[in-house]
Amino acid sequence: MKLNGSRLVKGIALVAALSLVASCSLLPRSGPSKKEIFAGSVQQQGDSFIVVVNDRVTRAASVTPALGFSKAFRNAGVVGSDTIRAGDTLGLTIWENTDNGLVVPAGQNATVLEEVQVDGAGFIFVPYAGRIKAAGNSPEAIRRIITNKLSDQTPDPQVQVRRIAGDGATVSVVGAVGAQGVYAIERPTRTLAQMLARSGGVSTRPEIAKVTVVRGKHSGSVWFNELYDHPGHDIALRGGDRIIVEQDTRSFTALGATGQQSRLTFESQTISAIEAIAQVGGLSSTLADPTGVFVLRNEPEAIARQIMGRNDLVGTQRVAYVLDLTQPNGLFLARDFAIRDEDLVYVTEAPIVTWNKTVSALTGSLGSLSSAATLATDGFSQ
Repeated sequence: MKLNGSRLVKGIALVAALSLVASCSLLPRSGPSKKEIFAGSVQQQGDSFIVVVNDRVTRAASVTPALGFSKAFRNAGVVGSDTIRAGDTLGLTIWENTDNGLVVPAGQNATVLEEVQVDGAGFIFVPYAGRIKAAGNSPEAIRRIITNKLSDQTPDPQVQVRRIAGDGATVSVVGAVGAQGVYAIERPTRTLAQMLARSGGVSTRPEIAKVTVVRGKHSGSVWFNELYDHPGHDIALRGGDRIIVEQDTRSFTALGATGQQSRLTFESQTISAIEAIAQVGGLSSTLADPTGVFVLRNEPEAIARQIMGRNDLVGTQRVAYVLDLTQPNGLFLARDFAIRDEDLVYVTEAPIVTWNKTVSALTGSLGSLSSAATLATDGFSQ
């Protein structure tokens, strides 16, 4: 009984060990292996293209979003700060050279009309001068019109017209700026950069601050730094413009044998594969397979056709770019390969890691089963 029981338990242990080796894919790990990803390729009846990164692929795939304003924005001239518009507010001061003036109270030599609103049709009303066309005229032209109207009724009237900030020539500035609000387009704030300075500048990191201008049904965006690097982006403003400043919202996800597994935002306008790996703490020195660094993305049809050299591809294609950092130019390719919004950077585990896990699980299992066999044998011998 002792011999048969021992053989039975040892047989069970051997079968369990063989089963464990056969099912090593069930061992805990950070994700699919390099071999498994290749098995899911189009060439293996899968639904994704496996593309080995080289210089040609790097040039074709490294497309970064181009921001900028259309010609309509860039060709718009600077608005004259003296031109009055519907919705503006004016301040009038009238002097009369007589004791019994038309609009000046008795005992005073001048009267002040504050906040005279230019109506929707572009007119203002001035006592004894009537309705006067203000929109499209400068304060000086309006001054002459009022003076002429009053000259027929009072001797030598003197008129001063000044423009006060109103909602007819204003822009709204919101988002990551020092002081959100509605600002008038005045002589010092007639361009985008000037208006941003007036609102306190950007309150997020300048290198990843994106500025969007909405004008009616049209909009355009530009990186904040480019306003100063490329003066052509410093467009002239128009009344009613909306200026939105926001931090770059692009991100990528890092998984697998890296120092950190998480979703991260872009820290600069462009980021390379090697920078993305560095941002998550680099490759794990005990787990990573440097020959199996993947960048997975949904590639637009035009780029996918160019990379694959095929004209029969229709629609967005799933592409898994593979980088081999052990190649002589592997690090250079990773440095030049651009990461895009919503990319997945995945680093596979080295084959030896799976083997070590298998051996560890096997020896641990055999040790447990050996102990069980000893207990069982002792039980049979009793």
